[in-house]
Amino acid sequence: FVVISVDPCFSLCLTASGVKCEDLESIPSTLVQKKPGEMLSLSCKGSGFTFGSYGMHWIRQTTYWEKAGGGLEWIGVVYSGTTYDPDYAASLKGQFTLTEDVSKSTQYLEAKSLKAEDTAVYYCARESR
Repeated sequence: FVVISVDPCFSLCLTASGVKCEDLESIPSTLVQKKPGEMLSLSCKGSGFTFGSYGMHWIRQTTYWEKAGGGLEWIGVVYSGTTYDPDYAASLKGQFTLTEDVSKSTQYLEAKSLKAEDTAVYYCARESR
């Protein structure tokens, strides 16, 4: 089995003249089990900020033993609200597809054919300014 875990919800909080929280919600927010070769679809919904004004990165924390004991691995970035194509990590290009729907403040990650080494916790993260 390929085990996919998605961080259920996390907030980016900034302090200035108060506290401003910007939420990113991962969907699904539970453990997902897939068989090798199956497809994966994840989404990340943002709120509390202008969604189309930031780059949104996808990262995974793998525990697969061949990845030097695990660690964080950058998957790619979508330049939200622009006409630029997403950028992908060279080692993962073609394995993942990143898209967005700005009107829904949501980005999507798809993997067409999962492998055992795709077992990881997947995160989306907004760029800071």
